[in-house]
Amino acid sequence: MKILAVSDVESKRYYDYYTRGSLDEFDLIIACGDLRKDYLEFLVTMANCPLVYVHGNHDDLFDTEPPEGCICIDGKVYVQDGIRILGLGGSYRYRNGAHMFTEAGMRKRILKVLPRILKHRGFDILVTHAPARHLNDFDTPPHRGFECFRKLMERFRPKYFIHGHIHINYGHGIPRETVFGDTKVINACGYYIFEI
Repeated sequence: MKILAVSDVESKRYYDYYTRGSLDEFDLIIACGDLRKDYLEFLVTMANCPLVYVHGNHDDLFDTEPPEGCICIDGKVYVQDGIRILGLGGSYRYRNGAHMFTEAGMRKRILKVLPRILKHRGFDILVTHAPARHLNDFDTPPHRGFECFRKLMERFRPKYFIHGHIHINYGHGIPRETVFGDTKVINACGYYIFEI
């Protein structure tokens, strides 16, 4: 399965400079949050595959006006072609917002979806907006990662952990890829292509 992951920054390659058929190679598009509704609707319209998404910390409007044609997997386990995908959107709480959580709040969300995770015997891809703590995150509250994401990876050992929130232009040396145990961690800011 060939996957296009997108997050935070609309890619000119797949929007402003889109050429017919340039999305045909993908079997799935994963959006990790903080992208405009019209951008997601454009991608799913032009692609010949599903687009799944989780909420970013700036996606409050999606609660009442979700992007048409797209599948929200936030707080769910989604399965396509045998690939199990767990979605957990939102960021660390640094102000009031529908998709901002304390560490305890994110743990509660995980406990709520845990029966589905166990029913599917784990998951292959963890999709979030925020990073995991000490994996591509910062110490400042707006860009702090979640410790409970590390624990999820330690317990279920997914092949991939795809997140957004940490823009590549935030500073020199921000990693696009890293590894945590058996899991390849990918910052999907802009876009990233991978296969599973």
